[in-house]
Amino acid sequence: MTLAGQYLVLQLLIVTVVLIGVVALSLAQSAQAFERVEGRRALSAAESLAATPVVRALLPDAKPGFGAALPAVAESVRTVSGSRFVILAKSDRTILTSPDPAQLGSKLPLGGSRVLSGRAWTGPVAVGGRTYLAAHVPVLDNSGKMVGIAAVGREYPSVLERLGEAAPNLLTYLGVSLALGGTGSVLLARRVKRQTLGMEPDEIAGLVEHREAIVHGVKEGVIALDPEDRVTLANESARRLLDLPPDCLGRSLDELGIQPQLREVLTTDQPDPDRLVLVGERVVVSNRMPLRSHGKIIGSVTTLRDRTELSSLEKELGTTRATTDMLRAQTHEFANQLHTISGLIQLREYDEVVNFVNGVSLSRTRLYDDVTHRIHDPALAALLIAKASLASERNVALQLTEGSALDRVDEGLSRDLTTVAGNLIDNAMDAVGGTADPKVRITVTDDADQIVVMVHDSGPGIAAGRMDDIFRQGFTTKTSANDGGRGFGLALTRLICLRRDGEVTVHNDNGAVFTARMKKQSHR
Repeated sequence: MTLAGQYLVLQLLIVTVVLIGVVALSLAQSAQAFERVEGRRALSAAESLAATPVVRALLPDAKPGFGAALPAVAESVRTVSGSRFVILAKSDRTILTSPDPAQLGSKLPLGGSRVLSGRAWTGPVAVGGRTYLAAHVPVLDNSGKMVGIAAVGREYPSVLERLGEAAPNLLTYLGVSLALGGTGSVLLARRVKRQTLGMEPDEIAGLVEHREAIVHGVKEGVIALDPEDRVTLANESARRLLDLPPDCLGRSLDELGIQPQLREVLTTDQPDPDRLVLVGERVVVSNRMPLRSHGKIIGSVTTLRDRTELSSLEKELGTTRATTDMLRAQTHEFANQLHTISGLIQLREYDEVVNFVNGVSLSRTRLYDDVTHRIHDPALAALLIAKASLASERNVALQLTEGSALDRVDEGLSRDLTTVAGNLIDNAMDAVGGTADPKVRITVTDDADQIVVMVHDSGPGIAAGRMDDIFRQGFTTKTSANDGGRGFGLALTRLICLRRDGEVTVHNDNGAVFTARMKKQSHR
């Protein structure tokens, strides 16, 4: 059945149930009204009979079937009152007069009557297999002694009779209810049709199933928010990338503890595609689009892609290019040195050849020995040597201070140290580029429970108003053809230091001085 047909049938069923309840209530009310009205009439007739002087005088000595006065009085009361029966009985309940001769001499059924206690009573009584509405009144003699019972009974109307009396109104109610129910169900079905874009329930269910399969089947993360920034949809990839709990649906970003940078990405307009955001140690590419319905914004949906591996590959490619350029420069430098040696040999300046070769090898050996003598961690030592070669290519004086010293550390801490030191050194060499006397000094100290990496450059320093902004992800003072991947080095450095129960700070002292502290044993 169509949606409109289902609503119509349901509405008719509801109307039918309501009408059945109304009929039952009407029958119950009519029964109560009959007992109330006819009970008073029966009681009035019984009291009139009990107060008749002839009845009071003859009843004490009367016998069943003898005498005509008492039956005549009882029949007269029955005829005038329109009752079903009028019975006179002695105080021991023996019936003296009755419209049914077969009851003479039998006991009067009292049911729940309290007439034997001398009080009048009305209520249902079973007589001859049928239930009547009876009124019992005690008959008193002149001295006030109870000498008998006057009973008047009226027959209950049948259900069909009461239903027949109410039928015209019920038919009216039924017609009006059916008209209202049918009209309401049709209007409701049309409204639901508009809200469901004309689709039937099975089509809506199929659409939802396809949507769930598509959203949860894609590799990219998908997260949707309503206008109050509550999560309405989040597939498995989005939960994994953003570290969301399984019960995140229906909860706001504040309840989920989303960091401010990520909250800004999920809730603000995005003018350009492929916006980068740092989530933990992951570099995530986001694209946010607002959702509109009838010209009104009803929320937003954001797709997320993990770019960490791609960023690592880009960084490795950049390192490879830098190494290639450095090797190309060294090749040129080595060729020049060979040409110099060849010329000295041709001039037979053999002593100068020896001095020249010793000078070249001494400068290289001094740098390598200085680093390896002070830094015993292989990964960090290799990084510093590579950065020294790169600095030499850029004409930057890279110096490891005399107070530097570091023993071998575990693999995890070594990896964090190379990331932090590499980011700080790269930023320092970029800062001194173009200055008259570019210098970068590095100090690595190993305290009892923490390692300190300090990088001091001779650049222009950090502007006073940007001391806090430089550690915010996405913030950069560099300009290039592609700034999409910039602004994450210092943010990642700060994240690693915080994870290691440390911190990274900066101040100006004839240039920028960055100091990163990391605990050897982290509790995070």
